[in-house]
Amino acid sequence: MPPQDNSRNTIIFVVIAGLMLLAYTFFVMEPQAERRKAAQQAAAESTEEGPATSSSSSPPVFTTDRRTALGAGGTLRVPIETPTLRGSLSLTGARIDDLFLTRYRETLDDDSPPVELFRPAGMRHAYYAQFGWSGPNVTGGVPGADTPWRLTEGSTLTPTTPVTLTWDNGAGLRFTRRISIDDQYLFTVADTVANFGAQPVTIAPGAKVERQGVPDDLGRNQILHEGGIGTFGADGSYSTEQLKYSAWAKKPVQEHESTGGWMGITDKYWLAALIPPQDEKIEAVFRVTDATHGDVHSATMIGEARTIAPGRQITETQRLFAGAKRNEILAGYERSLDLPRFIYAIDWGFLFFLTRPIFLVIEFFYGILGNFGLAILALTLTVRLIMFPLANKSYESMSKMRTLQPKMEEIKKKFPDDAPKQQQELMALYQKEKINPLAGCLPLLLQIPVFYAVYKMLSVTIEMRHQPFFGWLQDLSAPDPTNIWTLFGLIPWDPASAPLIGGFLAGGAGGFTLGLSVLAIIYGLTMWLQMAMSPPAPDPMQRRIFQFMPVIFTFIMAGFPAGLLIYWGWSNVLTIFQQYIIMHRFKAENPIDTFIARLKKVKA
Repeated sequence: MPPQDNSRNTIIFVVIAGLMLLAYTFFVMEPQAERRKAAQQAAAESTEEGPATSSSSSPPVFTTDRRTALGAGGTLRVPIETPTLRGSLSLTGARIDDLFLTRYRETLDDDSPPVELFRPAGMRHAYYAQFGWSGPNVTGGVPGADTPWRLTEGSTLTPTTPVTLTWDNGAGLRFTRRISIDDQYLFTVADTVANFGAQPVTIAPGAKVERQGVPDDLGRNQILHEGGIGTFGADGSYSTEQLKYSAWAKKPVQEHESTGGWMGITDKYWLAALIPPQDEKIEAVFRVTDATHGDVHSATMIGEARTIAPGRQITETQRLFAGAKRNEILAGYERSLDLPRFIYAIDWGFLFFLTRPIFLVIEFFYGILGNFGLAILALTLTVRLIMFPLANKSYESMSKMRTLQPKMEEIKKKFPDDAPKQQQELMALYQKEKINPLAGCLPLLLQIPVFYAVYKMLSVTIEMRHQPFFGWLQDLSAPDPTNIWTLFGLIPWDPASAPLIGGFLAGGAGGFTLGLSVLAIIYGLTMWLQMAMSPPAPDPMQRRIFQFMPVIFTFIMAGFPAGLLIYWGWSNVLTIFQQYIIMHRFKAENPIDTFIARLKKVKA
């Protein structure tokens, strides 16, 4: 059978397989996903009624009223007010469990509430930090989760007004806790324990960050890490451990020994991390427990035990980072506190040697241009300039190949049924003309890790969050909100409401979508023109597959962040310009000159 027939059959098979896959997704997978979502919502609603209670045989019941949870049991609270944080800490247990990040909002809406970090017990997904002591057989006990601390100094925790809490165990031990906070996200907790008894006492300092359940949007961001995180080691050799919630559930207890370091729980943009004295040996434990059908994830560290002689006292200073993972803030704490690898609380990924430098370059351009979208354009131009010499040789080779197309067609006609002979003659032609047919692939291969690093950077850095470009693009870290099914905003309806295929019509955060945006279409057109300027594949089947690629990638890229499409589309434009100049110089046929010639003919 002629090769053309095989090519046609292959294309038909691919198209039918694709249609079957789409049909299965629309009519089977998406309805199943909707049913799971409805079941989860029903379960959540059934547990969000009334005050917090629990039993061994039924799931806990949570309150949705924050004020009820904050004042449960007549709890007294100390307000927290800083330029970046607002909330309160509970005098019961001295727990930091009510915290909002005032410089960040949940959405772009003007009336959107600030981002919540910590949430008090009694509410679904409670999340808090707590400091304390442990010790076996301590008469009178040590302060714990229910300890009623007294506020003995200060009234509101601010960067200029620390607060002091005290508790006496009634058996000779007095605990004094001084809590201070800076103007960013760092709490400093200095615990002093005085022994007024007649016997020495041995206790060990500790702290934990605890979270009930997992975030509701977990799984939407497969490219980044969310869950437990910490840096552990000794003698200058430290490594960062990441523990996804799924792996955490499979191995509920994971222990590390370290000198200094840090540990905690991280979200996409937010972090709660415990920081011990950097010269102290600690035992760090990541633990998950099933607290009455609601998994509780805790990151706990225990310091070295110390003995307090009668009439003596000791002081332990620990810290808590609770805030946004801004690169310059993490880097500042890393320097000032001598923290190992604190900037890697941001998930730079396995290409960190590209991702972080690319971010620093964009941040540099942002400082000059004042717009992250323009900074992305400047980064793209920089990358193209770095690759210019290599790309130039590649495009020269591709232009020469286009001029050899007539000779290549003659070889195919001369040996129509002898593929090995065709290849032999083609290779001889390439050697004679000094052309490397693979040279055109090299710039693209080099672009792939840069492309991934840009995508990673846009996904993990909070500096990109809610950053506008121009016009309708108000968040470079989110997909382009325009949609072909609304005529890019002219028709007031929500494609997500369409039965069965609403998710595909509305688009989403990455992945295949039928909801093409303005940026996706621009990207697709530039990709098509770039491929049209490249030499056609010698095999008819490959040629047809390559013709489909711009269409396929347009639908794939439509759900990716707008900043990534700006980068890739602008890169395509620069590539097309460079290719056109070289092809014009070699007098190689190209679609731009062909279009201009046809346009002139129509006007004539």
